[in-house]
Amino acid sequence: MSMFAARRSVLTAARLYSTAPSAKPSVKLIAELRKVTDGVSLSKAREALAASNNDLQAALKWLDDDRAATGAARVAKLAGRHAGQGLVGVQVLSPGSRPGAAGAVRGAMVELNCETDFVARNELFGKLLADIAHTAAFLAEPAQGGPFLQAVSTDALNDAPLLDHRSPQTGAGAAPHVTVGSAVRDLVTKVGEKVTLRRAVSVARDPFPAQQRHLGLRVFPYLHGSVAFPTNGTKGTLALLALKSAQLPSLISDEEFQKKLAALERSLGRTIVGFPTSIVRSQSGERTAEALYEQPSDMFMDKQGNNVEEELRLWSRKHGLVGKGEDGGIEVLEFAKWSVGEPLESS
Repeated sequence: MSMFAARRSVLTAARLYSTAPSAKPSVKLIAELRKVTDGVSLSKAREALAASNNDLQAALKWLDDDRAATGAARVAKLAGRHAGQGLVGVQVLSPGSRPGAAGAVRGAMVELNCETDFVARNELFGKLLADIAHTAAFLAEPAQGGPFLQAVSTDALNDAPLLDHRSPQTGAGAAPHVTVGSAVRDLVTKVGEKVTLRRAVSVARDPFPAQQRHLGLRVFPYLHGSVAFPTNGTKGTLALLALKSAQLPSLISDEEFQKKLAALERSLGRTIVGFPTSIVRSQSGERTAEALYEQPSDMFMDKQGNNVEEELRLWSRKHGLVGKGEDGGIEVLEFAKWSVGEPLESS
């Protein structure tokens, strides 16, 4: 090989293995990265592409790592602050007995805290809360015995992939690498406040078998003080109803009955949230101010009885669930009621 040929070979190899900076990211590539990352800043997109040799997937990984590091540092810095504001969010994926459905029950309630009411009213905060509640409901495992409403581990929920509440009945939504915890850290970096997932509860039950079509379950939410998202509020409840009637299959298929049932649920929700309720009924048989069944029926649109227990009994007769002397009707099984920032012992 001639001296000049050898020199050209060395120069070619040097260019192939050069450590010189990669080409400047194109405007098109920066725009594409910002589009798939929900509007990351221009400077951060340029930095990610430059550090990743203009490889889009590598740039996404770089941004994830950068967000995680930045978020973790910000979370640690704010750890000592008090987060007493926030919202309660409820998502019901399957309400139970309804026309054309098997009758499964699936829902969840979550409390997400922040430092100020200003951040609680932020759309990003509301969207994240709705997504976390949807995730908790979607991932709930159907239970067979014990209480219907089950506490959800916040540690396990933080590690779960975040699902988008705008994609009901499916697991579609956020990118698979986004967890609830990483989304919370992301929000901390955006709003500059401490944000914490405080508690969560869920319910999931399979439908009754065909031979028990006279039985039904309903789960319903009620929120007070809603902000931006109707499924979020400063106070909330997630409650379960049991229905028992030989006429239930035909009644459930009736549109007018469904409207009346929804109105009853709203009245019960207002009563649960508006009165100092903590239990459905007294276990001892003695009157107690905290029992839902002993609250006045003032919140009911078509008031018939003096208290909630009477109201449910009369409603069952009026709307055909039970006839004279028949067993059955409608009952409240359980409810969870939360107010933002309340002591956990009283929830």
